[in-house]
Amino acid sequence: MFDIHDLLRLSSVPRIGPYKIRALISYFGDPSNVLAASPRELVKVKGIDKKLASNIANHQGETFARDQLKRLNAVNGTIVTIWDKQYPDLLKKIYDPPAILYILGAFSPSDKYSVAIVGTRHATPYGKVTAEALSRDLTRIGITITSGLARGIDTVAHHASLHAGGRTIAVIGSGLDVPYPPENRKLLERIAHHGVVVSEFPMGAKPDATNFPRRNRIISGLSLGTVVIESGEDGGAMITATIALDQNREVFAVPGNITEKRSTGPNMLIRDGKAKLITGVDDIVEELKHHLRGLIHEERKPEPEVELTLFERRLLDVLGSDPVHIDTIAETAALSTSDALVNLLSLEFKGLVKQLPGKQFLRM
Repeated sequence: MFDIHDLLRLSSVPRIGPYKIRALISYFGDPSNVLAASPRELVKVKGIDKKLASNIANHQGETFARDQLKRLNAVNGTIVTIWDKQYPDLLKKIYDPPAILYILGAFSPSDKYSVAIVGTRHATPYGKVTAEALSRDLTRIGITITSGLARGIDTVAHHASLHAGGRTIAVIGSGLDVPYPPENRKLLERIAHHGVVVSEFPMGAKPDATNFPRRNRIISGLSLGTVVIESGEDGGAMITATIALDQNREVFAVPGNITEKRSTGPNMLIRDGKAKLITGVDDIVEELKHHLRGLIHEERKPEPEVELTLFERRLLDVLGSDPVHIDTIAETAALSTSDALVNLLSLEFKGLVKQLPGKQFLRM
């Protein structure tokens, strides 16, 4: 719609942000007119003082704009602006939405059915299994999973969505060409092919700590609701939950062990009435059913019951949400280790058991 080159030049003016960019373009019509305006004309726009007007009128930004487009082309990225049709409607509705989004991949109309799953970078096995199950089950009914590509819960949520054949959105706190954490580079590339990677930060931007609270408002802003799985009271996931509440979006929390510090955040959200306690995907769907019309039917067909052998049932009775070593499982179930392993493998194929490193197992 606009000359992206001039929009990038405008975005590089010191002390200018999304709100002022939107206000200026609303007044002058397009970025080219803004850059051509005199300081006397610029100060007529709300929020533009004399110093900023002078900065805009005298700013060049040519080198920045050319460098940004060169870097963007190198990673096959694109720019979506708030004036474009493909800009997500949900994100437009938040306070101070980004004027410019740098993206890998492309938004889909189905992304309007999105749920954010966030949590600690140092997740417990319980947290990882829960994030995996919720992401998988939401994906299977057509919901896009949004998260922040961070270690821990975020990474599990993205992987589970992709594994289930669905779409996922990763919102990052750095430039598209600076994947963070570095070990998630391959995951980022997969998401770009089966969803979209989003950043409001320019190409080359480092993952500075100050970027992540701003990143979090986009995670919740793209989503109908935010699920918190394991977080300390002052964790980044709690910031996302607080922002979601300010955006008038739903917040869900998975309850955790009261003696585990990583459960204090979601437990506190539940205690204070700020989040709905959830134990499965049905709790989320029930709360969001008004928004999910057309995606799901009011009456969801129950999944067919899985047939189990006597030994499989005995092993399931032994397992819970905490990992248990194979030797302990076999002893408790009164089976040989080899028989226990064979039946646990069968249960894993049926999606009822998950194996962890060190020959430990837990129930899904």
